Amino acid sequence: MNKRWGADCAAQETGSRLSTGAENRFPETQASGVGKVIALLNQKGGAGKTTLSTHLAGEFARQGRRVTLIDADPQGSALDWAQRRLQSTQGRLYGVIGLARDTLHREVPQIALQADYVVIDGPPRVAALARSALLAADLVLIPVQPSAYDVWATQEMVSLINEARVFRPALRAAFVINRRVVGTVIGREARAALADQPFSTLHADVAQRIAFADCVAAGKLVWEVSPKGAAAREIAVLAQAVQNVLGDALEESREVTR
Repeated sequence: MNKRWGADCAAQETGSRLSTGAENRFPETQASGVGKVIALLNQKGGAGKTTLSTHLAGEFARQGRRVTLIDADPQGSALDWAQRRLQSTQGRLYGVIGLARDTLHREVPQIALQADYVVIDGPPRVAALARSALLAADLVLIPVQPSAYDVWATQEMVSLINEARVFRPALRAAFVINRRVVGTVIGREARAALADQPFSTLHADVAQRIAFADCVAAGKLVWEVSPKGAAAREIAVLAQAVQNVLGDALEESREVTR
């Protein structure tokens, strides 16, 4: 397990050439920097990582924070959303950078020097990119749809995080129940099923709402369309929960910036 991570990271330091014993080395990483780094990762596709990433970044920017969103998914969905926003003459809320390569853990700390939050929209099924994102992050959020298949599929991500903690013991992780069907008990059942996992589940579920799909097509965020709507409230609660985990609640940050 450690050899695979060590070899990946040594290759990132030296290119394709590995020296004797390189598989046992691991690069020095400083994920915290000035800004907090939040990676949304799930090896299963369709969990809603991009929707949560763009909206979390938007909620932080709405608070007046400096935010950079890194699109680490080769599909580039967050970049597509940002491009649609520019085409529809929407104002720029935060920077979006395409960085779908396995040197994230070396490049993100420099980006974090100019941001309060760096949000990484991670890829599905690309283990090398996921490992690099894990090494760059202060907090990993694992979006999970409330279905048995999705809950079972979290085990691979849990294993990757446990491997990363060998090198980053302070790495934090939490599940986020996403696309919960309103009016059903499926969300509660998913939360109960996740209780056996080594990470907690945030008490900030996000429901399946047409508002999210409509916003993607328009290059907007839900709070821009309906600031008092249920979707906007859920994202605000999720952002607050994330900040609480990071020890970076809004009241605390306001005191610092006065």
